[in-house]
Amino acid sequence: MIVYSVLLCFHRKEVDDYFQTSETGATKRNALSIFKIARKLLFIYCQEDKMRFEKLCRAILASMEVENEPKVWYVSLALSKDLTIPWLKQIKDVLWICCQLLKKLKPDILQDGKLITLHLTMLVTFTDTSTWRIVRGKGEALRPALTRICENIMGHLNQKGFYSMLQILLTNGLARSKPSLSKGTLTAIFTLSLRPVIAAHFSENLLRSFLIHIMSVPAIVSHLNVLTPECMASIQSHDLLRKFILFLSREEQCLDICVCLEGSHTLCLLGNLIYLGYLNEKVLEEEANHFVKDLTDMLSYCQRYVSQKKSNLTHWHPVLGWFSQTVDYGLNESMPLVTKQLQYLWGVSVILTLFSDVLSKKLESQEPTPPPPQPSTSQNNLPVKSLFKRAFQKSASVRNILKPVGGKRVDSAEVQKVCSICVLYQTALSTLTQIRLQILTGLTHLDDLLPKLWAFICELGPQGGLKLFMDCLNNDTEESKQLLAMLMLFCDCSRHLITILDDIEVYEEQTSFKIEELLTISSFLNTFVYKMIWDGILENAKGEKLELFHSVHGWLMVLYERDCRRRFTPDDHWLRKDLKPSLLFQELEKGKKRAQLLLQYIPHVIPHKNRVLLFRNIVTKEKESLGLIETSSASPHVTHITIRRSRMLEDGYDQLRRLPVNSIKGVIRVKFVNDLGVDEAGIDQDGVFKEFLEEIIKKVFNPALNLFKTTSGDERLYPSPTSYIHENHLQLFEFVGKMLGKAVYEGIVVDVPFASFFLSQVLGHHHSTFYSSIDELPSLDSEFYKNLTSIKRYDGDVGDLGLTLSYDEDVMGQLVCHELIPGGKTIPVTNENKISYIHLMAHFRMHTQIKEQTAAFIRGFRCIINPEWLHMFSTPEVQRLVSGDNAEIDLDDLKKHTVYYGGFHSSHRVIIWLWDILSSDFNAEERAMFLKFVTSCSRPPLLGFAYLKPPFSIRCVEVSDDQVRSRHLNAQTDLNEKCLLLN
Repeated sequence: MIVYSVLLCFHRKEVDDYFQTSETGATKRNALSIFKIARKLLFIYCQEDKMRFEKLCRAILASMEVENEPKVWYVSLALSKDLTIPWLKQIKDVLWICCQLLKKLKPDILQDGKLITLHLTMLVTFTDTSTWRIVRGKGEALRPALTRICENIMGHLNQKGFYSMLQILLTNGLARSKPSLSKGTLTAIFTLSLRPVIAAHFSENLLRSFLIHIMSVPAIVSHLNVLTPECMASIQSHDLLRKFILFLSREEQCLDICVCLEGSHTLCLLGNLIYLGYLNEKVLEEEANHFVKDLTDMLSYCQRYVSQKKSNLTHWHPVLGWFSQTVDYGLNESMPLVTKQLQYLWGVSVILTLFSDVLSKKLESQEPTPPPPQPSTSQNNLPVKSLFKRAFQKSASVRNILKPVGGKRVDSAEVQKVCSICVLYQTALSTLTQIRLQILTGLTHLDDLLPKLWAFICELGPQGGLKLFMDCLNNDTEESKQLLAMLMLFCDCSRHLITILDDIEVYEEQTSFKIEELLTISSFLNTFVYKMIWDGILENAKGEKLELFHSVHGWLMVLYERDCRRRFTPDDHWLRKDLKPSLLFQELEKGKKRAQLLLQYIPHVIPHKNRVLLFRNIVTKEKESLGLIETSSASPHVTHITIRRSRMLEDGYDQLRRLPVNSIKGVIRVKFVNDLGVDEAGIDQDGVFKEFLEEIIKKVFNPALNLFKTTSGDERLYPSPTSYIHENHLQLFEFVGKMLGKAVYEGIVVDVPFASFFLSQVLGHHHSTFYSSIDELPSLDSEFYKNLTSIKRYDGDVGDLGLTLSYDEDVMGQLVCHELIPGGKTIPVTNENKISYIHLMAHFRMHTQIKEQTAAFIRGFRCIINPEWLHMFSTPEVQRLVSGDNAEIDLDDLKKHTVYYGGFHSSHRVIIWLWDILSSDFNAEERAMFLKFVTSCSRPPLLGFAYLKPPFSIRCVEVSDDQVRSRHLNAQTDLNEKCLLLN
């Protein structure tokens, strides 16, 4: 052992003396002396010899630079008969030590950067003959033999892990927000990585290694494109993209690559391939089918491990979300660059190339269709209906794409190609969960893609449209799955588009879709969803079919809710005439699943009055279960309250707010006390309580009280942001919610017009994924909405407007600045954040400002009305549930359900006079005033006067002249019992 140590020390001294002598220039190095000293150094080499090894590398490289002295060139020993094999072994060992050292070096450290350059230069020099002086001139004949030596060296390095070393070096230098590799270093590394592949004539083994270790480095193609255009030229000259695409087109090879890389690195490979495709449009066009298949296969592999939720087996990934494979967190810094590469897949250039067959279809031009009018009153319903009819007929005659026509074979190459492209993007949407909105936004950027895709869908199959896709639902073939994926992509993208478009873009400008197209599409979607439910397909649906249902249903509901806010469809457009309400109700009674699903997902296919009837039945059943309805064996509990007319709100609030919910739902008897403390007379048919309820509601909704405000323009009610001036304002809101809930529960219509954005919140629509604050803003302030959307359309620099992410408001004479986000008053509105500003502003005005008030009101309302009961109604329909129907009063219906007292009957001459005056002498407005006079609401009940609570009655009252004044004192109470007193 001592002898061995002495020998090592002796060799080290020899090596040191050699380099020291050479540095002083005392002796000239030749190739043989370098070879000998290298052999000694390699024999003793360990960690402490790194400096000596660096000197050796510099000596070898220096020898290769000497002009016209073959004996000095280190490579000349390869031609020596006796030294060829020892030299080859030595250079392999030297180069492998270079590789091992490169693994440990950090490109961002200056000293390490110099060593990286040294070792890379060694590798570059001895893996190719292009820089060797020995092959110049007469030595050209030696090139083939020396090239084989280089190939032998590269083969050895590959077996030892050459590509793994290059991957580590590239990742250390590039997997960061700013690369730390210089242009020269990156060029050297990429050149080295290509040499074995080229030498092996692009064999599958070497292509595999290149894809796994080099092309999976985060955003390497982006860095090459910026730093070394020469390398990009090399990629194109060797047609590497095509070779990668064809290699991966074999399913087993693609799977092998994905398994080796796992999730994060597969994503990096995907990004690099996409960016290469973007840069090589010709190859992308020629190999589109294989390219699409490769990307789909890789995304599908990643999708296996994408999870919907956090668990002990998942890790968070910035692009994939919760991921059940190990995540390399070291790549997180480079993920923005990887994402930027992925974005080219849904960029305009790639979409134009991939969807060329769809986009090449020409849509015949037509005159822009006039925007549909705002919801009209009953007086002009007929003109609106005829306008829709004329507009639709005109459009259909010009653009046959609006109706399914069929004629395109689904097994044709064109259809198969488009289907596979749609599968790719649909797979991307379900895999790249954290950038899903980016993908949808990219796919909807071209205004004509979705209309043309719809035209393409309409042409599929022998008959086109619905039948084809319904058949696909019943088939489990690959072809059917692809066709359904096309429909799913169309629905997801269209829903996203319509959600982000404002009313001006949808109705006036008719961006992407014409109104007539939306009519046809909505009819198609409505029927598709209905059949999926009613034919029992949804009950057993799972996986892809269930996802399809939610996509189609989502697009349908966005159109339906848009139509509810501002009509674009004709009357009865959403109804299913082949659905019998009686059959549906029977199935609901029996608990049939399809009936329950229909009511859950598309209640709008049922006529509104039938849904109101169902709602009333639900309430009645609950009353029966709670014992609130009088039966032969039991009477309901009655709550008695005494109210001073001069302090109606205060007394009502004090006596009712502490009552249990079931007591509020039950029978409440009210006794009024006048200002003198005397009980008022009243005919008790629940009318006194109704008067109390109406008076309470009238007081609390009076804007003068400042619990509620009215919108500008149509003066509809919503909570006042400054209601806090009342000490107990939140308790009052909860009480008001209970009182309104009680009115709806009892079927008492009250004349309270709510702003639709507020009713949407009461219904919980603002929690829906389809909800958009900006769409609801016109119902609060149409002028404010126009001003905000004008910012969206502003062509210049929005920064010039001097806006910040804040909102200044005059609150009771003081200017208050509300920050839309923390620090918003110091953040200017720019072209980049103006869309966020618009949505933040809309959200603040309609939600943030009245958040507490709305929550208290909803809490009270839902104490009485189960929110699930109202899911079957749209926002305007709930308003009708509260305030009655806006249709003309049906006098025959009112006459039929009138109750007579005190000697009156339907044939009495006074009664005949009354009905004759109402019918002949009163116009519609005056009849509405009469109804308001006797019921406190100018609108009839939704289900007709049979459901008026309490029923309308006419009573004959005989009074003397002395009693007239006395009767007038009680007139208010009597009249609000819906009892007309005649004498």
